[in-house]
Amino acid sequence: MLFTGFMVFAAGALILAKLERRWLLRALNHDLALDLAVSGLTYALHWGTFSGLMAATVAGLLNSLATGSAKRLIGYIDGDTYYPGVFFVDPRV
Repeated sequence: MLFTGFMVFAAGALILAKLERRWLLRALNHDLALDLAVSGLTYALHWGTFSGLMAATVAGLLNSLATGSAKRLIGYIDGDTYYPGVFFVDPRV
């Protein structure tokens, strides 16, 4: 179950990593909505078995940790303003 949860999280993380930086930084501004959407989607997809729900729970928790950490590390965009995190990321790229 844990391994499956890690794989579900990795799939979602790879999809987010393919986004343009500006879109990713804008999505990180709405980290709670992103967490709820990803968790809800994984619960809906894996509904019906205990192991599926546990995998979705692990993926949701990892997603929440990743979005919170990314927001603090690389920052976010609110409107037209970039709020950098620990590491500066050029949002124009």
